[in-house]
Amino acid sequence: MSTTHPNEFAGRRALVTGGTRGIGRAIAERLRAGGATVLAAARSLPADQPEESAVVADISTTAGTDAIAHAVTERLGGIDIVVHNAGGSSQNAGGAATTTDEEWSKTFELNFFGAVRLDRALITQLPADGAIIHVTSIQRRSPLPTTLPYAAAKAALANYSKALSNELAPRGIRVNAVAPGYVETESAYQMAADIAAINGVDIDEARKQIMASIGGIPLAAPGRPQDVAELVAFLVSDRATYITGAEYVIDGGSTRTV
Repeated sequence: MSTTHPNEFAGRRALVTGGTRGIGRAIAERLRAGGATVLAAARSLPADQPEESAVVADISTTAGTDAIAHAVTERLGGIDIVVHNAGGSSQNAGGAATTTDEEWSKTFELNFFGAVRLDRALITQLPADGAIIHVTSIQRRSPLPTTLPYAAAKAALANYSKALSNELAPRGIRVNAVAPGYVETESAYQMAADIAAINGVDIDEARKQIMASIGGIPLAAPGRPQDVAELVAFLVSDRATYITGAEYVIDGGSTRTV
């Protein structure tokens, strides 16, 4: 159950990449509910997303990251919180033998290099109590055979996040990572609906099939985008001022290793 404090982030300026849908949208809404001024970056805007609170840019390109950084400076006048949520992957059933250089490059640009470029552009603007969150994935520890580039890119992002935390800690800037498991975003729901239609079962049974495919979830349900948003809100808040260089798994217990 969320306990939102309307003034928790009053006066703070935040950027959320991939912030118009799914987990990113939930994070942006949670920070706004706490009083932050939030700029959401995305490749496209849904019909109900106000243009004044978003910047349309592709973070997987140099031009896109430059556009986002420029929008932060021009529209927010600086930055206090950066949440790197943008990411994604295509499926390749053929595994490593059939994954092309283009697929590897495209996936790393979206899931890794975009965050690296944007951090480089923004860290000089962050104040002493600034915070950065990198959204990784449990796949960086438990890769699936159909999404090898995605898992590898998220592993690189987690490693980079730790290194950046060591670099920025003396300035008081905290850097942490959040690793979601199976979270039912709009796209994840559609995947379940597609599986249900193909197999002639209902949505609940399709969800069970998905959970079984990743080795099961002890809490027996997918997460909600709001669950991840609450964790991010905690990590960028004044309640977590002594936490940096950490990665928090939020997966309902599906990761069995310590």
